[in-house]
Amino acid sequence: MKKIQFIIVSLLTYTVLSAQHTDQINSNRPGKSAGAFAVGKKVYQGEGGLFYIHENFPEADASASGFGVDLQGRAGVWREQFEITLDAQIVTDSYSNPIESYQRTGFKNLTLGAKYLFYDPFKKGEEKPNIYSWRANHRFKWKQFIPAVAGYVGINFAINNRFYNYESSFISPKVMAITQNHFGKKWVWVNNFIADKITNGNAFNYGLISTLTHNFNDKWTGFGELRLIRNDIFDDPTFTFGAAYLLKDNMQIDISISKNVENQPDMIYGGVGFSYRFDKQHKDVQIKDGKEVKETKEEKEKKSGIKSQEELDKIAEKANKKSMKKKKSKKDSDTEEAPTEDQEPKRKRLDQFDPNK
Repeated sequence: MKKIQFIIVSLLTYTVLSAQHTDQINSNRPGKSAGAFAVGKKVYQGEGGLFYIHENFPEADASASGFGVDLQGRAGVWREQFEITLDAQIVTDSYSNPIESYQRTGFKNLTLGAKYLFYDPFKKGEEKPNIYSWRANHRFKWKQFIPAVAGYVGINFAINNRFYNYESSFISPKVMAITQNHFGKKWVWVNNFIADKITNGNAFNYGLISTLTHNFNDKWTGFGELRLIRNDIFDDPTFTFGAAYLLKDNMQIDISISKNVENQPDMIYGGVGFSYRFDKQHKDVQIKDGKEVKETKEEKEKKSGIKSQEELDKIAEKANKKSMKKKKSKKDSDTEEAPTEDQEPKRKRLDQFDPNK
């Protein structure tokens, strides 16, 4: 009896988990790392935020304080695994040192890039529960340490060099390897291995951004992030903590705060953000044996409501048969009602005669 109860409970649990699965917004905010997964074909997503930043440079006796806007546009094109991104950071701040003070406004960063998901460990679907063993369903699974892997290539455009203490060429490349692990239903670990402004002399930097996210419930998510970016001027770990709240399946708001460890420069950063997804044109992709299955011509016509010539001929034939049957039925009815010359009209019963006539 207990075994039967366990089997029933396992089946019900799996059914509920499958039924509750919904495609929700996949936002890179509020952290600085990029996830391995694309937004999806024919999906367009906007992510942005307002922030305050203060930087202090003790050795140079300089400081800068101001506000800015982070913007990111993401578009899924070609395939489910591919997306194009445009990242921009617009800043207005006040910079001062012992020699001069001035206002700076403009693009601090502007990058156009593309990302492709090369390997997805979840493409064949989640592992089905073992209805005969509670232990098998709750054992530690080493497979979760196999990450999804993506690659990113981008081009930086240096619109305003006043934000940097070094000369910067107008165009420079950026490359990134991305891994993403899912530990159970609650934890996600994303790592970005970056080489940025590769051909740009002193501006060249490389390092790691590592983000750990925890889902508290269907709405709230918290995260912690470590940035280890190094170049000839800056070599300082930065920690970021924040949270995101899911307003709708396609809408999210977030808040975060960042602080570095050392004081070259001494930096503090805080902001709030918003993400929105446009996915009305997106169509779910069918997966069979871990591969995408393309729709046949008949399936596309069925979804769009367009009938093939063969289907139209069948409909016309069916309608013609129905019409002929209706005419024959009417003809038979008229023949039965009209008396022939040899037939006498039906005689009325005595109780049907009207004495007044």
